[in-house]
Formats: sequence, C-alpha cells, structure tokens
Amino acid sequence: MRTPSTMLACLVMLTACSSGTAGTNVEQDAKATLELWTRTTPGGPGEQGTLRLAAAFEKATGHKVKVTAIFDDFETKMQQRAAQKDLPDIVMNDVAQLGTMQSQGLLREIDLTKLAGAENVSERALASGKGVDGKQYGVPYSAQATALLIRKDWREKLGLKPPQSWAELAALAKAFTEKDPDGNGQNDTYGLAAPLSTKRGYASWYFSNFLWAGGGDFVADAGGGKYKPAMSTPESVAAAQWFRDLACKDKVIQPGAVTMDTPPTNETFESGKTGMYVVGPYLMPRYDKSLGKDKYEVVPMPQGAKNADVLAEGGAIYLMAGSPNNAGQDAFASYAISAEGQKVGMEGDTAYIVQLPVNKTVDIGQVRPDPRWKTYADVYQSSGHYPPSIPNWTPVRQAAADTVNALVADCGLDLKGELQKLDTKLAGILAEQGVAAS
Repeated sequence: MRTPSTMLACLVMLTACSSGTAGTNVEQDAKATLELWTRTTPGGPGEQGTLRLAAAFEKATGHKVKVTAIFDDFETKMQQRAAQKDLPDIVMNDVAQLGTMQSQGLLREIDLTKLAGAENVSERALASGKGVDGKQYGVPYSAQATALLIRKDWREKLGLKPPQSWAELAALAKAFTEKDPDGNGQNDTYGLAAPLSTKRGYASWYFSNFLWAGGGDFVADAGGGKYKPAMSTPESVAAAQWFRDLACKDKVIQPGAVTMDTPPTNETFESGKTGMYVVGPYLMPRYDKSLGKDKYEVVPMPQGAKNADVLAEGGAIYLMAGSPNNAGQDAFASYAISAEGQKVGMEGDTAYIVQLPVNKTVDIGQVRPDPRWKTYADVYQSSGHYPPSIPNWTPVRQAAADTVNALVADCGLDLKGELQKLDTKLAGILAEQGVAAS
C-alpha cells in the first residue's frame, strides 16, 4: 500500500519525466526567460541579493531571469508546479534539500564539463552537490561552517584563554556561569547558548557540531550509496554523554534551551545571558551592531575527542527538469560560481547571498578584509562536515533531535538505551528510503 508521501513522490517523478527530465524531449529555446525560485523571505535581504546576482548575470550574458522569492509553503508550491508539468528553470535552495529534490525527480543531472569554471569550485563544496548515486545534481554557490563566538570581554575579565580542547571549553563555560563575568553581582549568566528545541530538528542540528568532533555520526556511510545507523556507537554515545553533561551536571547551558529554536537562542548571546555560541557567520552583522565588534570574538571550535569537525551548510543551484532553456541554466550556474558572480553574491553588509565563496580563486580577505571571515573560511576548508545527501535527511534530523532533546530535558533517562532506540528508528527510515545497508 502506498503512503501519501510515496504517492506524491511517484506523482512528481512521473511529472518530471513527462516534462522531459534532463531536458530531453523538450524543445529548446536559448532565448527563453529563465524562471528562478529562491527559498527566502520575499522583500528580505536574500531576495535583494538574488536580484542583484540575476541583474549582473543578465548584463554579462544577455540571458533574462525572472526571480521569485518564496519562503512559506515552498515545497508545496513546488509540488503544484510539478503537477502542472511547469517547474521553474532554476531553484536556489539549501544543499540539504538535494536528496529530497533528486529522489522526487525534480532535478536534471549536471554535466560539470558544460559549466565554465567548474574546476575552480572547491572539492568539498562540489561533493555536497552529489546524490547518493554519485552523480552531480546541485552546484553549490555559497558555503558556511560554524565557529565559536565568545564574549571576549568576559573571558579577559576572568583572565582565561580561548579554549583549545573540549575540557577547556567546558571549563570556560563553567567560569562564565559561576564567576559573574558581567560584574553585575547576580547569578544570571550561562556558559553556552544552545537551541535544543525539537522544532525543525534544531537539537540535532546544533548537536552535530559535537557529535562529529567526537568521532560519532547519525548514520554511517556503508559504501555503495548505503548507510547504517550510528547513534549508539561508542563514539556517538561518548559525544552525547559529554554534551548532556554540560546541561545536566555542569548546568552551563541556558535555562529553557530544550524549548528554544534559534531566534530566542540568538538573543541570549546578544543580551548578555550566554557567553559562547557555536554558530555560522550570518549573525556577525547583527552582533556587531547590537553588541559591538570589540565585545566578542570568533575562534575555531576546539579539538573534540577525535577531530574538529563542525557542521557545514550552504546554498546550491538546482537545474530543474524539463526546462526549455538548458543552455541558459548552465550559463547561470557558470556565472554564479565564477569569481565575478561570487563577488557579486558577497556584496553588501546584510543583503549578501554568498557567505563563504566556493570558488577557490576568490580570496575572501580581498573581498571582506575582516579577519573573522577568514577564520570561518579556514574552518570550512579544514573541518566542514556536510550531512549526507540521502533521499530525505529531514526525518533523520528530526528523529535525532527528538532524542537529544529528551536526553537534555530528562537527565534521568538511560542515555545509551535511548540512543539504541534511536538507531532502531533510523534503521527504519533508511530502509524506507531504500538506502539501508544489508
């Protein structure tokens, strides 16, 4: 019996194929206007940055582009267009959406030999655009990784150094919690900001920075496009225990973390309630204005039990199936990853759509002289860790978030037992998606 989600996937697959997957059986018109959808808030800085990139592309190539920004119900609207056999030509969306979009038949395979300058894109970024079958379905145009934000004024007041290990990170978090770093005489500060809500899987999204550094994983690559659950391995258990102790034993994570997603967590660092935050570069403009650049610093995450791996994310360009203008699609992707396109995407204080350049010839220090951006770029290249492009990462992230949240919310739960239960759930999810190792 087909589930509604299975039927929807079949519908989209059929629709995409009948539209001409990979552009076959569709009459081509290299002068056709390209319809571009970007998953961002209409009227916001993301739309402004995309419009600027599209305008520069039009000027450079002569291809016309119509930009549509959609945030609410993006996936639903995409399915509606698929059912109408009228997908947009290009979609700019998170790299994490590759598996879902590819498994539904929405994307055409990308021939990198047809993209000018593809050889200049970093191998790490290009790998994030590959599906489980090893084929290229996305062209990353922006990358980011997390680093550690620290209240520098608090740290210096207490005479401490930036942490170089997990032990030093825990010690600094404890000092920020217990030694009144803001000097107001009250016990009202905490060491680490952490969004641990189950909403949209935030708890596991944040915890991934610690899981991977501890040598653990949500699911392990078993080769051949197959995966196996990995949350109850010794490395994953140890990483989960260490992270849980920050909340349950050391009590250095802000109260109410298990109900917080990113907006209220962002505010705890901004308002002086928390002294450290593991986060991407996108909050720097905000904190520079609200806190002041002199009040906080950006440093690489300290070495974990096994390595210094942190969460890598970014945006990708998807060339949609059934387009009547494959040449225009390729031209846009080529421009977006070119040195010129990357610099256009990085322009502005807030309305930029390229966090870190994926083009190896672009020196971020020349475009953004602020050395903190260089810190983020170095972390990405040395330690950035993308989630795997399985057909649908969302249920894995959500199941893991539910467990991480529960373990922090109830310090009496059997940690290893809960992680074993989680692995059972993950095994079912992988099997349902056809990527479970035998």
